[in-house]
Amino acid sequence: MSQELRLRIISGIVLAIVVLAATWMGGLPFRLLSALIALLIYYEWSTITGIARSTTDRFSHIFGWAAVGLVSLEVAFRSIETGAVLVFGFTVAAILVNLVRRKSMWLPGGIFYAGLSGVSLAALRGSEHDGLVTMLFIFAIVWATDIFAYFVGRAIGGPKLAPPISPGKTWSGAIGGTLFGLIAGLLVIYFSGQPVGLGLAAICVVLSVGSQIGDLFESWIKRRFGVKDSSRLIPGHGGVMDRVDGLVFACFLAFLGALALTAASGGLIRDAGTLVTGEARMIATTIKRT
Repeated sequence: MSQELRLRIISGIVLAIVVLAATWMGGLPFRLLSALIALLIYYEWSTITGIARSTTDRFSHIFGWAAVGLVSLEVAFRSIETGAVLVFGFTVAAILVNLVRRKSMWLPGGIFYAGLSGVSLAALRGSEHDGLVTMLFIFAIVWATDIFAYFVGRAIGGPKLAPPISPGKTWSGAIGGTLFGLIAGLLVIYFSGQPVGLGLAAICVVLSVGSQIGDLFESWIKRRFGVKDSSRLIPGHGGVMDRVDGLVFACFLAFLGALALTAASGGLIRDAGTLVTGEARMIATTIKRT
């Protein structure tokens, strides 16, 4: 075993332990983790896109960090709802300012991408058992999709999925990853004691596809700016964006789906963690009625 592979395995295990421990505890530990992820994502985004290196546009650098910093503080210590409002408010403000200044949209894009990452993670976990089930559900889908997309793609090969963006990805890998993501998600639902139905199966597929879109999106950004890794923060793995690209996109979709579900029942953003259990309860109620 090479030293690089050994380093990759060790850092991967350490990361998994930290993330799963914070997920299990929920509450402040997970909110702090969510805020940290948002800050690190923005650090890498601003570095890749050149916002951090620009000597002629210090406004964008300061405004971006102030926006994501305030969102992260809200997510960690105060209100997730306020954090969500700040994300959209700062994003719109950055768009308007950059239109007036005739600057690119990488600043508002970074604020939105990083800020919504922190908000969606914290909201989906919440502080109750429902949020724990939802996060384990999302982790299982994203990790299974990522792992099996690689192995199925290597084993079967075939037509490329998006050659200009990521030459190594194949349609067989994408389909295989989605299939195993579906299986992993349904297993989490089953072992959590929730009823399995077509609604949750459809959510599994949507989140699996979303995680692969997130992976392609990050690959596109890196190719656009000619970088191999988003940073070198994680030994053997590259950067935070390299590790959570699929996860944050899946969380974006889960968060929006949870908002729709909770809004229909009069809930709030803090109830987003009921995505799985809320859907399961609806299934159970339907079964009883029939």
